[in-house]
Amino acid sequence: MRRFFPSAATLLGLALLIPSDAVAMNCDDIMNMLGVNVPEATVVQIMADNNQTFSQADITCLRNKGAPAAVISQAQSMSSAPAPAPAPAPGPINAPVPAPVPGPAPATGFEGTTEIGGGGDLGDLPEQGEAPSSGGPPIVEQLIQEFRNKKYLTASKGLYDLEADNTYPGQKTKIQYYLAKSLFELEMYHGAQHYFMQVVRKGPKNPYFKYALPRLIDIAKRTGNDAELLRIVKQIPPEAFPRQAKNHLYYLMGRKFYEADELSGSAQYFRQISAKSNLYMRSKYFEGIIHNERGKLKSAVMAFREVMTAAPPPSSNARDAKETEDLKDLALINVARVYFGLERFENADNYYAMVDRESTYWPESLFERAWTNFWRQDLNLTLGLLLTVESPYFNQSEYIPEITVLRALTFFNLCEYDEVERILHSFEGETKPVVAEMNTFVEQFKSKEDQKLADQAFDAYFKDPHKTSSLDKAMFVRILRNRDLAALVRHMDMMDEEIAAIDAQKGVWKTTIGDALKKQIEKDRQRYKRKAGIALLREIARQKESLEDLLVQSEIIRFEVVDAQRQDYEFKTANPDVGALDDSKIDFATSKEIIYWPFNGEFWADELGYYRYTEKGKCE
Repeated sequence: MRRFFPSAATLLGLALLIPSDAVAMNCDDIMNMLGVNVPEATVVQIMADNNQTFSQADITCLRNKGAPAAVISQAQSMSSAPAPAPAPAPGPINAPVPAPVPGPAPATGFEGTTEIGGGGDLGDLPEQGEAPSSGGPPIVEQLIQEFRNKKYLTASKGLYDLEADNTYPGQKTKIQYYLAKSLFELEMYHGAQHYFMQVVRKGPKNPYFKYALPRLIDIAKRTGNDAELLRIVKQIPPEAFPRQAKNHLYYLMGRKFYEADELSGSAQYFRQISAKSNLYMRSKYFEGIIHNERGKLKSAVMAFREVMTAAPPPSSNARDAKETEDLKDLALINVARVYFGLERFENADNYYAMVDRESTYWPESLFERAWTNFWRQDLNLTLGLLLTVESPYFNQSEYIPEITVLRALTFFNLCEYDEVERILHSFEGETKPVVAEMNTFVEQFKSKEDQKLADQAFDAYFKDPHKTSSLDKAMFVRILRNRDLAALVRHMDMMDEEIAAIDAQKGVWKTTIGDALKKQIEKDRQRYKRKAGIALLREIARQKESLEDLLVQSEIIRFEVVDAQRQDYEFKTANPDVGALDDSKIDFATSKEIIYWPFNGEFWADELGYYRYTEKGKCE
């Protein structure tokens, strides 16, 4: 959101609007401050400092006039009314489905700009089927008929003209709804999303609300981007969720509560998702994560196993099918992690080994399996697994710098101190420039107020040439596994396709509604780029902190190497008769089940995952 900078005159007026400590504040005082763009946090602080009791009438007034949720919450906390009862703790997985979780009181506007509500009663409208269209001016009905006759260009052009000129104010929502549907059928999904959102903003009392909201969800499924829905979902009462949209909205509410670290509310929303929904597997996966964070490991494993065994939902595209496969593999990995945490390393190893070789997460599972075998003291298998992850097959797609530390620790345990120092010196030489570049990049935008230039952060690595960067392609592959960031990037690609489709049109359509759609797309693109830039900055900051931690670990290991070498020298000095280790050759054909082939530096796809070192080590 753009930050408002008040002028001197505004500041003078603001001083008059803020009541003094001696005067009790009311709803009008608060709305006056918000009306001149006093920051929300400042208003909340003024309320807290005023030390008064707000009446229920003031709270109702704030809701009706569209006060932000934080302001309403502060007023409620200073009210004489009793606080609402806490939500019940979630029961076992097979417990009865609870009633919808009461979220924050619905605000009267989205993002403090557009009011919600005032659209009339739903009356006897059907729950499903086509939205009502009869009873309007003849030109409106005629254009709707053009839409039904599949003349989408004609319908969209005429409806756009009526909407832009505000010809029929009383029919505005209907016009926006059918304009959105026309654009949807033209596969101009972002333009359709814009007008469906205008309808949804009118709120549940509008007769077109429950028809437009499922359409928004359909577009989100096509683009993979839930950003618009996440902006509004908490402001819609759960009881107003349209039946055909409930599962998706419950899922988004579960995500919202989870991201706010409100695990109880999050779990209750996820439990309400139908087993027939294509979001059921995702909801069970989140339940497993929540149980694990709460220390309910048995329930976590049960939830993850349900994901592993669930029948994949019907899929209309390759992306959805791939995401389902990925989810099953992540469930496997998380079960392995539970067993690893319990130090049941054999069980953990078995689950890691079940991840398919074609999986997106196979290299990650190999790395974690290597850690498991390190703790099992099978150091040669550890090194063999790491060799696969470090092979050329993955060096452009996998960024797992932790491999270096594990490799160094493994050689340290084999007393191969020279090899440990070689590994760590190489790692530090490659990593320090990367950390320095990340730090400069993050600090450059961190100092900007409200990260208003985050769109430039996105361009810096995803659009502009960056030939001198120390960050390699594999790191950005890892960063783009952030689902929300990847969805924003994909949606912006779709915007480019939509602009190309508009430019391909001819005549007056292109120069009227087409130009308007392009302007809206460019406006939204800047907003999406800012969101993507912020997500990128957070991911890079997280990776930077991880690398800094690995550098500290590297220094600690090198210190331990020096100490171990000192002890080794002291031992050899005290025991001069200790002979050298046996360097006899290894027999590579000692097992009937396994054939051993010496590694000659070449990697073959069918050998990946089967490497094992034969290091005896130099420990005395």
